[in-house]
Amino acid sequence: MKFWHKIYLFSLLAFVLIFNAASIMVIEQSHNKMLSQEINSALSKNMSIHSSVDAIVPILRIYDSIDYEKTVLTNIANEFVQRNSDEPIYLDIKNEKQHTIFSNADFKMPAKRGELDKLAEDQINYILRDIGQRTILFTTNMTDINHKSYVFTYMKDVTSVYQGRVDQYRFFVKVDVAACFLYMLIMFFVSRGLTRPIDRLNRTAQVIAQGDFSERASFKSKDEIGVLARNFNDMASVVEDKINDLERHNLEKQRFIDNFTHELKTPLTSIIGYANFLRTTKYNEELFLDGLDVIYSEGKRLESLSLKLMDLILLQKDKFQFEEHDLGAIITEIEPALKMKAKEKRISILMDCEVGRLLLEKDLIKTMIFNLVDNAIKASAEEQRITLRTYWMDSRYILEVIDQGIGIAKEHWDKIFEPFYMADKARTKTNNGAGLGLSICQSVASMHHAFIEVNSKENEGTTIRVIFAHTSPKGVMNP
Repeated sequence: MKFWHKIYLFSLLAFVLIFNAASIMVIEQSHNKMLSQEINSALSKNMSIHSSVDAIVPILRIYDSIDYEKTVLTNIANEFVQRNSDEPIYLDIKNEKQHTIFSNADFKMPAKRGELDKLAEDQINYILRDIGQRTILFTTNMTDINHKSYVFTYMKDVTSVYQGRVDQYRFFVKVDVAACFLYMLIMFFVSRGLTRPIDRLNRTAQVIAQGDFSERASFKSKDEIGVLARNFNDMASVVEDKINDLERHNLEKQRFIDNFTHELKTPLTSIIGYANFLRTTKYNEELFLDGLDVIYSEGKRLESLSLKLMDLILLQKDKFQFEEHDLGAIITEIEPALKMKAKEKRISILMDCEVGRLLLEKDLIKTMIFNLVDNAIKASAEEQRITLRTYWMDSRYILEVIDQGIGIAKEHWDKIFEPFYMADKARTKTNNGAGLGLSICQSVASMHHAFIEVNSKENEGTTIRVIFAHTSPKGVMNP
């Protein structure tokens, strides 16, 4: 059963129960009130007759005649009936022997009358009886006259009271049917309107389940359903971002595997090819030395590749201990090795370092600096200059490497940190590069809560900045 069906049926059931119960209570209360008024009126009329008889008892005692008593009581009864001729009332007077003295009833009196049992003087008993198609209210009391008991019964037709209740129920049934039909019609549209956003949300969920993670639920209300739709959209956005991240990571992994396979295959092919050539060719010293040079060069490429891959693996798996170090002092410590590397291409390195005590992993920072400078050397021509400096700016400590090399086209800036990515493959292979250096640098920077900025122009040079944030892995950075 659909949710809007449940709302529709349960609300209709509740309406029918409450409306019918309330209407029945009102009708019954109205009926009981009218019946109570009729009973009180009948008791009052009976007391009026009793008072009239009591008023003439002294006179009846003087005459002490049964016939005279009958005549007087008959006259009182006739006068009372005439005085109330506009009402459907009846009067019955009987003596102690149950002989009728007066009766204007147009119906047969019941043979057995329970209200006469234990009837005492100055006491009025009443009872309702169904006689034929009518309902008659009997009120009975007893009066003693000259030591003789007379029973006075005042009767009133209250059929109209019960008929009024029947008429009210008939009218209620008509109103009930009309009200239920109107309520059903209204609740049909209300329940459909209330659950329509849920239907839209469900359709959106189905679209997302089929793979379209860009689908979003539309909502305008600010109620609970609107909040649910907003939360659903937030969840869908998070899922979409996660899926996009997974797809991007998968693409990066696939590209990594493809590039790694290619980088591994190229030197192996050269090594195997030259080794086979030297094995099958007649010895020639010049060819032999050239072949050994190629094998050695390609072997060094494989060695460099394996070391770089090992660095990446260690960065992902190892847990490092961060301690407070002066980054400027670390650079001074590795300065000879950097200049030795640059000397091979007659490149000069200018250093200018400010003191900056940070929480660092010393070996990782050395690896990052070596890779940054190594990339700058590979991008530079002979006798060019590389600047390595550190400084404070806006409470941030910055490591900057500037070269005058060939530069990087802007469309490559967002890709140079990917493993094996090489903007200039020919130049990189010439320098035994594998495109892993900047990827390692980014990993190291990330572990130190730092980020890398790249600014480069083709044929003008490249500037790479490693910007250390206000907080380091284990606390606040201290200048």
